[in-house]
Amino acid sequence: MRPSGRAIDQMRDVSIEVGVTRHAEGSCMIRMGDTHVLCTASVDEKVPPFMRNSGLGWVTAEYGMLPRATHTRMRREAKNGQSGRTQEIQRLIGRSLRAGVDRVALGERQIQIDCDVIQADGGTRCAAITGGWVALKLAVNQLMKAGIVTSDPLVDPVAAISCGIYAGQEVLDLDYPEDSEAGVDGNFIMTGGKLVEVQMSAEGQTFTRDQMNGLLDLAEKGIGELNAVQMAAVG
Repeated sequence: MRPSGRAIDQMRDVSIEVGVTRHAEGSCMIRMGDTHVLCTASVDEKVPPFMRNSGLGWVTAEYGMLPRATHTRMRREAKNGQSGRTQEIQRLIGRSLRAGVDRVALGERQIQIDCDVIQADGGTRCAAITGGWVALKLAVNQLMKAGIVTSDPLVDPVAAISCGIYAGQEVLDLDYPEDSEAGVDGNFIMTGGKLVEVQMSAEGQTFTRDQMNGLLDLAEKGIGELNAVQMAAVG
């Protein structure tokens, strides 16, 4: 039995509210159970120096947690410097979202995705990627409406979900009680039915090829559900 009472292939309730900030070209609040992440997309008509005169666009991301997003207060990283975990997660978000972008169609401009965890209960990086794509899509829609971009550079939606082995069972969408006790923990990022990245590790037990395939099947199911929520959010 899962602590939440969910079936092994049942996700937490997922909702995406769009247009939650006034100034960003794209914004949303994604809620996956008790994990809540604010995602905004900001358009910059300049690209980083290493991309100049390439004719290619760029999508990058920043990620952070509010001090009381977790059970105990964390010190602000603005005061102490970014942790290795934060740097790893924001690089993951950026490269995951770029996997679904036609950078030629985007043109030589940058879209910055900011993902701020308001409340954490497991799966924050997955929620950030899933919500980050929605914010990105909303920003691109504005560029297309203004005629700045003539063809949609977003080829497919990008979404991410966690799966793991908890109490000997393969389960979908781990919350914090499961994540902290999981024998195997994995994050799956997909676009257009294809894998972008898989992060899997044995936290307390090793796992077999068959178990990995079972987790991938759960991930595909979850990603399909997330894609439906994403497309409904962007209209």
